Amino acid sequence: MAYTPASTKRKKSKRSVTVGQLHIQASFNNTIVTFTDAQGGALAASSAGACGFRGSKKGTAYAAQVAAEKAAAVAKQTYGLSKVAAFVRGVGLGRDVAIRSMQTAGITVESITDVTGIPHGGVRPKKARRG
Repeated sequence: MAYTPASTKRKKSKRSVTVGQLHIQASFNNTIVTFTDAQGGALAASSAGACGFRGSKKGTAYAAQVAAEKAAAVAKQTYGLSKVAAFVRGVGLGRDVAIRSMQTAGITVESITDVTGIPHGGVRPKKARRG
């Protein structure tokens, strides 16, 4: 059997994304921070739970700050992210702190948009009592 040399693999070029989006999902129990490109493809993500906080400590503002700084460090170092548009969802304590921690990470926040869901129409009413 004849020997065929394996095709040489090219080194994957490092993708550079300087402008992206910052999505913050802040609930009472946890805060999830995700950096995406302009199309919405995730670049880096972190959460309070992933940073080692457990139980009721996950919902604190400090936990959100640590999670945001960790995700920002990865996004800046790996992709060169420098400007973001922030999209905040939820009512948790980490809403403002996660955005403020971008300043310390060296990422400029160009706009802040609240995308928290608003109920319209409410839930379906209970069926009428019989008897």
